[in-house]
Amino acid sequence: MLKAHGLKGALKVELYTDSPELRFKTGNELMLQVPEESDWYGKTVKVREFRWYNQSPVVFLEGIETREDAEGLVRAILMIEKPLDELPEESDTWYDHQLVGLKVKLDGEVVGEVKRVDHLPAQDLLIVQTKDSEVMVPFVSVIVPEVNQEQGYLVVTPPEGLFVEGEQ
Repeated sequence: MLKAHGLKGALKVELYTDSPELRFKTGNELMLQVPEESDWYGKTVKVREFRWYNQSPVVFLEGIETREDAEGLVRAILMIEKPLDELPEESDTWYDHQLVGLKVKLDGEVVGEVKRVDHLPAQDLLIVQTKDSEVMVPFVSVIVPEVNQEQGYLVVTPPEGLFVEGEQ
């Protein structure tokens, strides 16, 4: 969540979903990812209302009634619990947890492992941990033509210089 919005406990959110109206439906229970020191650690919240203000998504949560309450959740991540083996509805689409940990193959050789997925406005980036460093790989079909989740790897065909000698 980005910041408190208004005086009645609303929170402006950054979306990582194609269906916010479904994810933030009134009554949906969401898990919170917060630091262990937070009073909210290990707790869930229920959606009271979801709205758009000036083209920005804003959520109201049960029990969050004031701006001060909302400020306690700034930078928290809202998550929906999904079975780990469930695939998104669209083909060639994966949840982050399905990509993290996959071995990365270049010309048939393992050169690293997906450490995390960064979501940027233009495209997603796979952060690949190689022997010596982290490599940012644009997650586009021309560079990542194959994802084989069942066998635990993905194939990269990077432009020259992306995986430099000594990083493999």
